[in-house]
Amino acid sequence: MAHDGRPLVAHVLHRFDTGGLENGVVNLINALPPGRWRHAVVALDRVEPGFAARVRVPGVEFVALHKPPGPTLRQGPRLWRLFRRLRPAIVHTRNLGALECALPAWAAGVPVRIHGEHGRDVGDFDGSNRKNQWNRRLMAPFVHHWVALSRDLAGTLTGPVGIAPARVTRIGNGVDAERFHPPAGPRPPIAGCPFSAPGLWLAGTVGRMQVVKNQTALARAFVLALQQHPAMATRLRLVMVGDGPLRTEAQQILESAGMAHLAWLPGERADVPDVMRGLDAFVLPSLAEGISNTILEAMASGLPVLATAVGGNADLVDDGRTGRLVPAGDGPALAGALADLAADPAAAAAQGRAGRQRVGAGFSLQAMVRSYDDLYTRLLQRPDRPQERH
Repeated sequence: MAHDGRPLVAHVLHRFDTGGLENGVVNLINALPPGRWRHAVVALDRVEPGFAARVRVPGVEFVALHKPPGPTLRQGPRLWRLFRRLRPAIVHTRNLGALECALPAWAAGVPVRIHGEHGRDVGDFDGSNRKNQWNRRLMAPFVHHWVALSRDLAGTLTGPVGIAPARVTRIGNGVDAERFHPPAGPRPPIAGCPFSAPGLWLAGTVGRMQVVKNQTALARAFVLALQQHPAMATRLRLVMVGDGPLRTEAQQILESAGMAHLAWLPGERADVPDVMRGLDAFVLPSLAEGISNTILEAMASGLPVLATAVGGNADLVDDGRTGRLVPAGDGPALAGALADLAADPAAAAAQGRAGRQRVGAGFSLQAMVRSYDDLYTRLLQRPDRPQERH
């Protein structure tokens, strides 16, 4: 067999399943020039076959380690053997759970080790956890370069963690604006959704229903908005797409308020672009974010975005122009902003159009891919010295 001289990039992450980080990896693999790069995906936990099928590039190897609970370094010998077999030119780990893989990558002689920070750690929504900072400092000698998705995450790396600014590059997520686009005419119905009658106004969210995404806050805000504005019950509806531990709780909140018939929680869907085109506004009440793929997808779909002012959300949402930003955990503010958007559909639609323009100007998939292509190429030619600190 002829030798393939293209450099191999091994993308290492906790799990390869539905999620914003994982979608970003899929988009990157699919869009990087295939004549320049090969790819492997290493999941410390598992690889979901249906999700892996979204990778359209041929020849990508998927490895699921099914790591038991406990420190990743316990898997060091397995990872060392894996990296020796794959012989990647670049190991690109993502988020704290995969950062320790930089050590066996270094031991296996991988030429370039890159680590990406895509969002806040569970239970450390502002980056102040000293143990997490210490863990990053401990691994820093084995990482050549760091990628931060937002200004907020970059500030933590160059501030409390102590990484030299020259070793940190900010690369935001990019969205496929051809796949996610506004409808050509009136809002189309969402397949299976009971809210297709004319005159209804649909606020929705899409994503895994887990604590950091805080979808229960949206359920409570929806209830509060209708309690404060009873007349809106004739037209305001809630769509919550996704599955996870908060789904049952969100349903119970709506049922307890007697408003379950005004909401639709269908679980996970594969037709997210069609779902987005069937909404009138997108809401993301997260407690922490990097650069949210779902916000970008909503903006590309022409939706106004109501989000919490955390992490990279302020990098995306121009408050008052492309949507609204409210403090995290402030239920009345979330309910009030939701009611304001629903009360003036024309103004909300104008914010959605402005969001679409903003995505095209600064958050295209092409720009993201070009940034990673340039970074990979530069580091292969001249890696940063990991020991360089400030």
